[in-house]
This record gives sequence, C-alpha cells and structure tokens, in this order.
Amino acid sequence: MDIKQILKEMIENPSVSGFEYTMGSIIETYLKELTDDIKKDKLGNLISYKKGNAKNPIKIMLAAHMDEIGLMVKDIDKNGFIKVTNIGGVDQRTLLAQEVMIHGKEDVFGVVATKAPHLQTIEDRKGAIGIEDLLIDIGMTKEAAEKVVCIGDAITIHRKMIPLLGSRVAGKALDDKAGIAAMIECFRELKKINHACDIYGVATVQEEVGTRGAMVSTFGVSPHIGIAIDVGFGKTPELSKDDTIELGKGPGITLGGNIHPKIHKRLKEIAKEYNIPFQIELSPGNSGTDAQSMQITQCGIATGVLSIPLRYMHTSVETIDLDDIKNTGRLLAYFIASLDDEDLEGFLCF
Repeated sequence: MDIKQILKEMIENPSVSGFEYTMGSIIETYLKELTDDIKKDKLGNLISYKKGNAKNPIKIMLAAHMDEIGLMVKDIDKNGFIKVTNIGGVDQRTLLAQEVMIHGKEDVFGVVATKAPHLQTIEDRKGAIGIEDLLIDIGMTKEAAEKVVCIGDAITIHRKMIPLLGSRVAGKALDDKAGIAAMIECFRELKKINHACDIYGVATVQEEVGTRGAMVSTFGVSPHIGIAIDVGFGKTPELSKDDTIELGKGPGITLGGNIHPKIHKRLKEIAKEYNIPFQIELSPGNSGTDAQSMQITQCGIATGVLSIPLRYMHTSVETIDLDDIKNTGRLLAYFIASLDDEDLEGFLCF
C-alpha cells in the first residue's frame, strides 16, 4: 500500500491522547512485515524492533507520536447539548461550526454550535468564544444523550483526508501521523539495506499532553541514539521565513539545545551525499517533540529531530507534502546505515 493510503487510514481513525487504543493495532499491520518483533508496553507505546548485523550493535530509537489533540465530554446540559474541555493544544477559534464525532458507547455525530451572525452582539464579534462556552449539538434530549455519551468520552473533529494538487494532502492529525508514515518509509528502505545497528521504531502515546510515551519507552529501550520524527511549522505568506520550513523542500534538520551537534552534522552530510533535499530548523530551547524526554532519560541520550513541514498545525486542515514524508524516511534509513562501522564514543564526542 502506498504512503498516501496508509496516511489516510491513520488520520481517519481516532487516537486522542490517552485514547490511542486502536491506533497501535493499525500501525502494527504496516510494520509487522518490515520488522523482527513488535510489542506494546504498559503505557500503550508500540515498539517495533529490527535487528542489525553487528555483534555489539548501536541501538537507535526512532520516535513518532500516534496521538492527536481532541476534546473531552465535560457535561451534558438539560437540553442535551454537550459541554467540552480540551485534550492537548486545541485552538478553540477553529472549532466553531465543525463536524465532530463523540466516541462514546457508540460513535455519535455532532456539530459545534455557533450563533448566527444576525444575532451576534458587538461584544460577540470582538473576541473568540472560550472553550468553556462551546457546545456540541447531537440532536438529542439529555435523557437520550446519556444513554450513549458519558462524561470523559473523547471527541475528534470529523474530517476525511483531502487530496490537494500534486503530492499535497490536508486533514486532521497529520501531527504526527506524518511522522509515523515517515517511520514506515524508513523501515521499508532498511529492508533493502544491510545495517549494523539495532533499530527500535516507537509509535509513542500522549506526546500532546507532555511527551509521556517517550519518557517510558526511552527508559525501556535505553538507546544510544534517539531521533524524534515530528512536524515543523510550514511556511505561509504571513509567517517569517526564519521561523518556518517550506513544503516540498525536504525535512527540517533541527539544530538547538535539544540536539546533539554530531547527529545534526551527520544528518546533513547524509542528505547531501544522497541528494535528499533538506532544510535547517532552529530550535534554541525545547524542541517541543519526543526528543525533549528522550534526551534526559537515564544518564542522557544523544538526540536528533527531523521535522516534516506542515501548515496550519493543530487544525482540521493541516497540510503536508507526501514527498517530504518519503524523503524523511530515506534520510533516516541512510543515516542508520552510515553508522555500520562507527565508533560510537568517537562519533558522539563533543
């Protein structure tokens, strides 16, 4: 199956942080033929293992998060409207008039209520509605709603993947299903390559609420090197070029305090050697990815970050270029292969 179809299946199935139960099984179907072993840990991280051919192999961990932002049922009012709170960094300004799915005892379709412009006051028009004031209309009475919806049920935006022109697509949860897709591409490439390193590909949970999955999975794997695969801010006309990376021009190779400089340098060298387009992404402090937890696990892990350019982050129309996903996977695979005869201590020495 091509990467577009894989991505479509992943983003059209819910995996709100803390509710990723079925997503791991979907991802496993694509990785089981590419790896030697797959397991889930106690938090729900999916850990895929591919053995290297060295006697004392370097362990490399790839991490991309399978969870997405969403909403949670907070209350059902007397008229059957659903009150909500957010899970992760939801921008409530993007929610008005959206179609949603409440994942209760059964999936319940609803719409986010909005006041007609004819009835809005001057005060209504001045600011965005707060998350605490949002209501979801499911067309039921309170009594009927309580039979299928419970306090604490997860809610996702109801959105299919939208093909755009060329190799671009839009949809929800491309942050970070695009990273998972790049990991799958990497394992596909590694099937064709002899590599000394042992590879652990981790589809992490609960990144959007504090990189929790990366904390425990890194501790369990105890890698020598960790690479987070996530998304970066895609360039749009109103955004500064200095703060963004451009769609279609390859992954961003991140540089900053969260990144080991030798890993950054090697990724650039490999990209140039194999004519893989890339960009430099600056992250002076915390990268905001799984790398932040990977880096400070146990006695410290040497980390890198590859960022896939993505526009309109944390909305239901995140937009991405499929070629960037493929190039990210290729770059990872060739980086891994480059460490076949590497002296780890010498490589990672500052």
